[in-house]
Amino acid sequence: MTQLVPPRPAEPDDARPQAAEALVAPPRAAAPERGRRSGEGPQGRRKPGRGRRILVIVALTVLGVVFAYPFIWLVSASFKPRGEVFDNKLIPETFTLDNYVQVWAEASVALWLVNTLIVTVLAATTVTISSAMVAWGFSYFRFRGRSALFALVLASMMLPGAVTMIPTFLIWNAMGFVGTLVPMWAQNLFASAFYVFLLRQFMLGLPRDLFDAARVDGATQWGVFWRIALPLTRPALAVVLVFEVQAVWTDLMRALIYLRDSSTFTIPRGLKSMVDAFGFGGEWHWEIIVTASVIATIPMIIVFFVGQKQIIQGVATSGMKG
Repeated sequence: MTQLVPPRPAEPDDARPQAAEALVAPPRAAAPERGRRSGEGPQGRRKPGRGRRILVIVALTVLGVVFAYPFIWLVSASFKPRGEVFDNKLIPETFTLDNYVQVWAEASVALWLVNTLIVTVLAATTVTISSAMVAWGFSYFRFRGRSALFALVLASMMLPGAVTMIPTFLIWNAMGFVGTLVPMWAQNLFASAFYVFLLRQFMLGLPRDLFDAARVDGATQWGVFWRIALPLTRPALAVVLVFEVQAVWTDLMRALIYLRDSSTFTIPRGLKSMVDAFGFGGEWHWEIIVTASVIATIPMIIVFFVGQKQIIQGVATSGMKG
């Protein structure tokens, strides 16, 4: 038996225009949240006031001047004659370039720069690659005793440098490398515990599925590390590289132990010899010493400004991994 459906009553004529207007009418703005005070953000947080921002800017400016003043004074003193070096005036009364001419004539600064550059490049490259390989082993491979072995690596950072200084010297002396540049960089072939920790923390955050997919596609273990893991770890590698460049460029202790001839001196060892010759107990030509110090410091400033973005990014991301 068929059920009859009653016909739908016709809508009044004035209802159709109202429905059409409702479809095309723009949505009304949401009413402001109650209780939000002026100056607060969308989450109810108060924005820092102008006075607070000005106070922060002033504080940062003062701290920046305090930290930059020694180098500014050093640069200013390098353009002063001998009698005005310690007058504590940032603008020299007698501006001269003779100090920069004399420092190249009195000392083998160019040779020291070349030696330091060779040692720095070799040391930074070897420690970056070796530390990355060790960190890759601790982050990718799963094996029994991995945590205990990694804890042992970290424990090696607690050993003072003086503990291993004499045994290391005896090893290099037995191999006949004392007096050469080899001990200045070859120790980095065996990685650094701190850099291993830093790189491992970064590698733990890399997607493991990407490496497994590469293995399925036929990539070798070395290919996965060299072609996939290392490019993805570039920010952390930049941090390791810059840190090691700074450490090697300013390393005086090892230079005092292993370098005997002035032809093998690095910049820190050369500056020490200049202090002995022209500073305390010498002829008191401090204008030559401060000028050589400026020449030795400028490369590190350039390295920092070139790699500061990678340093901040690498340190921040490495701290969040694991």
